[in-house]
Amino acid sequence: MEAISKQRHRHPGTFMQKVAFGTITLMHDNPLLPLFKDPYELLKVAGLERGQKVLEVGCGPGFFTIPASHIVGEEGIVYAVDVNPYAIARVRGKIEKEGIKNVVPMLRNASDTGLPNQGVDVAFMFGLPHIVGGREGVVSEIHRILKPGGLLSLQNARGRRGTIIDELGRIGFVLLERKASFSLFIKKR
Repeated sequence: MEAISKQRHRHPGTFMQKVAFGTITLMHDNPLLPLFKDPYELLKVAGLERGQKVLEVGCGPGFFTIPASHIVGEEGIVYAVDVNPYAIARVRGKIEKEGIKNVVPMLRNASDTGLPNQGVDVAFMFGLPHIVGGREGVVSEIHRILKPGGLLSLQNARGRRGTIIDELGRIGFVLLERKASFSLFIKKR
């Protein structure tokens, strides 16, 4: 027990990353989840289409990543970003197993993706209760990398609707529409 305690103190981030990843994996890698939550339908509502370059913020174990890669097809790209190395390793394993070539797993903070300016068509964030780097930092980065007229799709956005709309408006987004649990914002030109 003492050895485990010492290990936690030496590498507290690694231990917490494993716990967080294990928790989300129990839900997202459950084979029954697609029966209740169809990732293809949700991604289509979020604005994904064939040929797009897409940013997935907080990809986790890849529940949406693999379906997104199928939707955008060979001519599209999915940038799957997560700060958790276990999530990125799981996504890499899934794309290798399926032979998928259009997913770029990125162990990065979504507030600093390193992607080029105005190179992404759609960015989506689904159900993230806490965003590493802060929501404003992440949304500012998304604004930078989205093409003019690009789409930001939020599902189950946390906070008051008016506050989120105001916050995104200051950064340069306009609410386009609401569909089911989604809020779709367009980048001002």
